[in-house]
Amino acid sequence: MKGMGNMMKQAQKLQSKMLKMQEELAEKTVEAAAGGGMVKVVANGRQQVLSIQIEPEVVDPEDVEMLQDLVLAAVNDALARSQEMMASEMGKLTGGVNIPGLT
Repeated sequence: MKGMGNMMKQAQKLQSKMLKMQEELAEKTVEAAAGGGMVKVVANGRQQVLSIQIEPEVVDPEDVEMLQDLVLAAVNDALARSQEMMASEMGKLTGGVNIPGLT
């Protein structure tokens, strides 16, 4: 039974570290761009989009579809980068062991 208590302590310690890491990730940001930097998106480590910047010269009322595509591409890239950052930090925390449900 002593081994089980030790395992529970380690699990609690890991959970505490994970909560701290999630708080830190909320402060870290990644940036992605599309259209040669005409559309920029910033996201945090919680996969939340914090800002979208669109250069005025890319706004063409005759081609709204292109702008929508650029925004979509930049948002998806920013979220992918955010997920990569989270996975990298999680890997540091778990020592590279993939624990299902944690990423």
